[in-house]
Amino acid sequence: MSLLTIEGIHKEFADKVLFDDVTMTIHPGNRIGIIGVNGSGKSTFMKIIAGDETADRGTMQHPNDYRIRYLTQTVEFAPNQTILDALFTSDTPSVLALKAYERARQQLEADPASEQRLERFMKAQQAVDAADAWETEAKLKSILNRLGLPDVTADVSSLSGGQQKRVALAAALLDEADLLLLDEPTNELDADTIAWLETVLADYRGAILLITHDRYFLNRVTNHILEIADGTSYFYDGNYELFLEKRAERKARAQSMEQKRQNILRRELAWLRRGAKARTTKQKARIQRVEDLKHQESLAEDEALDVSVGSRRLGKKVIEVEDLSFQYEATPIIREFNWLFGRRERYGIVGPNGSGKTTLMNLLAKRLEPTSGSIVHGETVHIGYYGQQVEFEDLSRRVIDEIERIAQVIHTPDGESITASQMLERFLFTPDAQYKPIAKLSGGEKRRLVLMRILMDEPNVLFLDEPTNDLDTETLSVLEDYLESFPGTVIAVSHDRYFLDRIAGRLIAFEDGAINVYHAEYSDYLASLEETKVQAKKEPKEKKERVKTDVVKFTFKEQKEWETIEDDIASLESAIETAEARLADAGSDLGKVNEIYAEISTLKEALDSKMERWEYLSEIDEQIEAQKR
Repeated sequence: MSLLTIEGIHKEFADKVLFDDVTMTIHPGNRIGIIGVNGSGKSTFMKIIAGDETADRGTMQHPNDYRIRYLTQTVEFAPNQTILDALFTSDTPSVLALKAYERARQQLEADPASEQRLERFMKAQQAVDAADAWETEAKLKSILNRLGLPDVTADVSSLSGGQQKRVALAAALLDEADLLLLDEPTNELDADTIAWLETVLADYRGAILLITHDRYFLNRVTNHILEIADGTSYFYDGNYELFLEKRAERKARAQSMEQKRQNILRRELAWLRRGAKARTTKQKARIQRVEDLKHQESLAEDEALDVSVGSRRLGKKVIEVEDLSFQYEATPIIREFNWLFGRRERYGIVGPNGSGKTTLMNLLAKRLEPTSGSIVHGETVHIGYYGQQVEFEDLSRRVIDEIERIAQVIHTPDGESITASQMLERFLFTPDAQYKPIAKLSGGEKRRLVLMRILMDEPNVLFLDEPTNDLDTETLSVLEDYLESFPGTVIAVSHDRYFLDRIAGRLIAFEDGAINVYHAEYSDYLASLEETKVQAKKEPKEKKERVKTDVVKFTFKEQKEWETIEDDIASLESAIETAEARLADAGSDLGKVNEIYAEISTLKEALDSKMERWEYLSEIDEQIEAQKR
């Protein structure tokens, strides 16, 4: 069964065709990644599928009960909206029942003596039972815990941009629509959360269509790739790795066909130049064939970002940090950090969200004053700072004018002098695009323009704060190549594992309030953290084994308790079931409901206590059995 059938979708803006004749079918279980350079129409295509934009022509067909959920790059919430309201925006029975249940529970906790609130809570609980929504509630708690979201009664407007993005992601995952659309879902997520999201999406029951710059994430999540390039679309079976192989094969075939066309054209032109006369039908047909070959659309060369710009000479002394400390109000962020940054070194700053990574970068770049300690730059240091925010003085200014403000002629490392317009073409801005106002550019194109503006100033120390956000995979690949050969020093904050693996030889890691420096790849560092977590879970058992006596045995009282504890647990569980059945039969008798509700609470506390005791006794029993072996 298909979820969505797309036929002949065409979209253009002004005189630019974004994509033409896109035809594809989406089935349950499909995980489709959309690939294309910034400005090629990836987000526009997703908006058309979501119904937020219309295609110029083409059709989309889907079942009547088909449901779709769209997570955009930038999220917006209604004023005075709580996290709970933002999470429960779906109209499915399970989500509606849970929303009413959570509200009733909060109200009852605020006033436990209210019979009216207790009655409302009981009805909400019954509605959750009827909708079979307890599994959804467990999923909600897991998502909230993993995404690190605060209490659901908080106002969404009080959250940071990153936390708001997490609320929107949680709501999208909770909805479990037939088709989930994700536009850059990993932005502002740390490595642990991205790894968790990979596992969640692997188990998602519907289909997924996503845009992401995170190539490891793309490779692990997808099983199909849709490439949009030069107004044409290509559909590939397989993940990102297979896509790269198949695209290379497609390009090789296209180049081979173009070479054959050129060879035929040369031979036919040579025949014409020898003086063939158009006397016969056969000769006329051959002449027409030459004309057709000449006018046949040739293979367009792939656009590739060219960032070959110069940089200034960098001396031996780059950045020297001594006893650097910084605190925000009364909260320490950085404590006594010392390091000497050298030439041609590549650093990745990593750690949980909110740990102080961007703060450290701003301190190192002298955009922020330290609370104590010193930061000394070498005399030849010339900084290029690529931040998370895209900033322009005047969005109505044309692209070409923005660049010519920096330089009208640029010098490349090989001594070539090129104009600002030629440089813009190297950064994939066509002559027409160069005369657009900046406001008309896509988010990714604006980021590319900012990058170009920074590199044209020929820095020798580059600070990059989340540089992979909003840049397409091809641009990132070329940027990584450039950074590998960059003669200066690079310091980057990023959660992108692929990017850091390629460009960073050292890691500055925020760990439990301390800053440590490692000479390691990011993937190896993450693997070592995971191994440490696994060892930490084993640690308590190992400690118990070290302090235990030579012979482990039950006391007389423990032995008697162990013999009967499982029967005691079964009796308590049975009593709870009986009480819950009586509660359901109590109807509107609030006095009886209160009495049974209190009885159930007491029984559950007793059961919890018995279960804790069972765990303790069972551990002793295991040690006794181990001694026997």
